[in-house]
Amino acid sequence: MKFLFRKNLWPVALMLFVLASCNKDLNRQPLTGTTAADVYNTPDNYKAVLAKVYAGLAVSGQQGPAGNPDITGYDEGFSNYLRQYWQMEELTTDEAVIGWGDADIQDLHNMDWTTSNTFVRMIYNRIYYQISLCNEFIRESSDDVVASKGFSDQDVTNIKQYRAEARFMRALSYWHAMDLFGSVPFVTENDPVGTFLPPQISRDSLFLYIESECKDIEGSLADPRTNEYARADKAADWMLLAKLYLNAEVYTGTPRYSDCLDYCSKIIAAGYSLEPQYKNLFLADNNNSKEIIFPVAFDALHTQTYGGMVYLIHAEIGGTMNANDFGVSSGGWAGLRTTKNLVNVFPDVTGTSDKRAMFYTDGQNEEINTILNDFNDGYAITKYKNLNQAGQAESDPTGQFVNTDFPMFRLGDVYLMYAEAALRNNDEAAIATAVGYINQLRQRAYGNNSGNISASDITLDFILSERARELYWEASRRTDLIRFGKFTSGSYVWPFKGGVQGGTGVADFRNIFPIPVSDITVNPNLTQNTGY
Repeated sequence: MKFLFRKNLWPVALMLFVLASCNKDLNRQPLTGTTAADVYNTPDNYKAVLAKVYAGLAVSGQQGPAGNPDITGYDEGFSNYLRQYWQMEELTTDEAVIGWGDADIQDLHNMDWTTSNTFVRMIYNRIYYQISLCNEFIRESSDDVVASKGFSDQDVTNIKQYRAEARFMRALSYWHAMDLFGSVPFVTENDPVGTFLPPQISRDSLFLYIESECKDIEGSLADPRTNEYARADKAADWMLLAKLYLNAEVYTGTPRYSDCLDYCSKIIAAGYSLEPQYKNLFLADNNNSKEIIFPVAFDALHTQTYGGMVYLIHAEIGGTMNANDFGVSSGGWAGLRTTKNLVNVFPDVTGTSDKRAMFYTDGQNEEINTILNDFNDGYAITKYKNLNQAGQAESDPTGQFVNTDFPMFRLGDVYLMYAEAALRNNDEAAIATAVGYINQLRQRAYGNNSGNISASDITLDFILSERARELYWEASRRTDLIRFGKFTSGSYVWPFKGGVQGGTGVADFRNIFPIPVSDITVNPNLTQNTGY
């Protein structure tokens, strides 16, 4: 089983059911009759609760795929963490459009969302539900609490590592909150449990908190590539720090590119290697890849959801596409396509030269004249599949659910981060090293050295385009465009940016999303982001 501790998840997760609406407090205790003392009474239960923390990125309820939700008031598939985070990072950009009219989802690509946007509210609430899970686990795994349990020395050591992993997961969610919303509510395990209105932390202060947490837990995490699959280790921690430092100028106004280089170098030296074929990174057996540093794991039988990778695979299938070619048999959802801007960064649409180009063009129009209810406008993407490398489907008996994992952090991204930090830092020695890293990516993409570049080719425009070629639909594009000054700008547009067919710029305040009005109205400690 890919997620080695998934089999222990659901019995204890049911006991820990948390009805987490973030409107009033972010430290909800279990609302069942079960107490923390009942749950945290064995080392195995500690591990099972940790599994629930990890599963918070993948599933949205207690039984899957629906029927016992973490957060009430939402469709479980809609409110899935990964699905909503992906939509914030991709549907707002030049890499993805969606043909559905669900609620106010079109506001994302039109870039005219409001403080009551359904999807902005869902990712906000999901992030803070996840933080509440982490806070509870961290609180119940403190040294004093664990010492009172009478566990063996080895169990105590294991739980100390579990606690560090939960702190990493909390830091990851706080990074998402900071990146998406700027200055946000802040609560930790040290705050009161119950009715608690959290204060708002500034973006630069939250940056320092996340940095401090990641550095503090490093020594308690497993060495790179030694932990159970899909659990965080030192390399995942270093990756989060590298991401912080790459975007530090956006978050705090102070560049930290030298620090980004340092942490990228640590990851590169940790024993990861590029997957020999790019396409294999996005297949159902990608859990075997030595490139993936931290995935969101899915299992067709044990983590069933209509969000996550089920969403990314089913929603990319439509028109004349055959669902069986993607390892599912229940049909496509005819939703996601891309814009010509992504198509145009590749040398050819067929993938003959650069094999990272995975477009489906049969019956599709490159130009987008209509987004809503018209799957044929915009080329489709064939990147994610529920087939293994042997071409066999890895689904459940219904043909709906999938085994493909989402590669949240991977080595290819580290190479490109290193190159960008080297260029922005004007570090000639690092730029020379970066040439080799980028050429490794391009040799994989081209199958030979015909796509190789030299140091003089490494410009910011090249790096942004190379990030699109390498990382499209991997939930990084919005953050990238903001860092490059092109997200809101009218100097770089894409179809229906700003709600105009030819694209137009929007106000810079849209570089961050609004805090949902549902939270603003109940928490007087919060100030709305400028412009909303």
